[in-house]
Amino acid sequence: MPQKLLYLVHRIPYPPNKGDKIRSYHLLKHLASVYEIHLGAFVDDENDWKYEDEVKQLCKECCLVPMNPKAAKPKSLFGLFKGEALTLPYYRNRALKSWVDRMLKETKMDRIVVFSSAMAQYVSDAEGVRIMDFVDVDSDKWSQYAEAKPWPLNWLYRREGRLLLHFERRIAESFDASFFVSPHEAALFRSLAPESKNRIHHFNNGVDAEYFSPDRDYANPYREGEEVLVFTGAMDYWPNIDAVTWFSRDIFPLIREEKPHARFYIVGSNPARQVVELKKLAGVNVTGRVNDVRPYLAHARLAVAPLRIARGVQNKVLEAMSMAKHVIASQQAVEGIEAGAGYDVANGAEEFAARILQNLDSGPNPIGRDAILSRYDWEKNLAGIDSCLEDTAPRGGKT
Repeated sequence: MPQKLLYLVHRIPYPPNKGDKIRSYHLLKHLASVYEIHLGAFVDDENDWKYEDEVKQLCKECCLVPMNPKAAKPKSLFGLFKGEALTLPYYRNRALKSWVDRMLKETKMDRIVVFSSAMAQYVSDAEGVRIMDFVDVDSDKWSQYAEAKPWPLNWLYRREGRLLLHFERRIAESFDASFFVSPHEAALFRSLAPESKNRIHHFNNGVDAEYFSPDRDYANPYREGEEVLVFTGAMDYWPNIDAVTWFSRDIFPLIREEKPHARFYIVGSNPARQVVELKKLAGVNVTGRVNDVRPYLAHARLAVAPLRIARGVQNKVLEAMSMAKHVIASQQAVEGIEAGAGYDVANGAEEFAARILQNLDSGPNPIGRDAILSRYDWEKNLAGIDSCLEDTAPRGGKT
């Protein structure tokens, strides 16, 4: 009889169509092959409810709690009065807490895996083996936001970075092991939480290389004669918004001077108003949600990743490389990726434009795909978490 595992995730781990959900889904699928899964997660996108059955097929029991981000944001401000990171009340929910407490008391979980730091507050007193997947150093991301925002947001984000790091350190110190998405991310957290350095690990993301294959025929979504640069990602996520805004306004006009047929396609769900406004610029197209991102990658000349704020691993870069696309990226966008042959790094608008013009007619990039096949296999990489879960002598303790 399989052991029982409680898996807590800040967002329903399906469909795997954005960075965190890609990782949380593949982790769920891997764990479900060994354990009886009891899943607790929020659903913050109405479109995701139609995938409830797919998630339940991997689990013995699910507690999926609706979350309205517009309502959760004001609730998070209670953290100002309690002296805690705003992220914690944002993800605090009585119904989920009640369900978790019942699972711990009545079902007696053998293992606990927590995905994203805010969900650790639900198992602060739990017994047994507890594994944390931080994914990224979220606190550092808030500190990066602070550098790019005016007052009072810079003060608020700096406060969030400081208090969230304090909470992350408490988690790492009391959990049996903590994982990050790359060696670089793990090394950063070891420097921030040296007291837990021996329990900090990483496992790389993977790519479904069969799904993201360049060898299929995809219908061309672009107009004839367009020389397309493509950016893919969730377009309500601020680092992505900042990236495409910078590219559209500062980099793309330099390319259009040399290549008047160049087009920049922003492909991703829930484009923010600031992103939609970019359609007014010459040659810029905003698609919104698409059923399949692969045709947009397959028929683009290049993929671009001009992120100025980033943590962890950018799946958009890995997927483009898997499709044998050449990627022109900022240093921040490739910081956690161990496959340098698949991309060119550019810093600053002029260098970015120059790199794109140099590679616009370069054709397929099989070396990038080879790097993906050798380093970014999900099952191979997920094996890194198994030994920690098999540990029968948990440390225990409170967060």
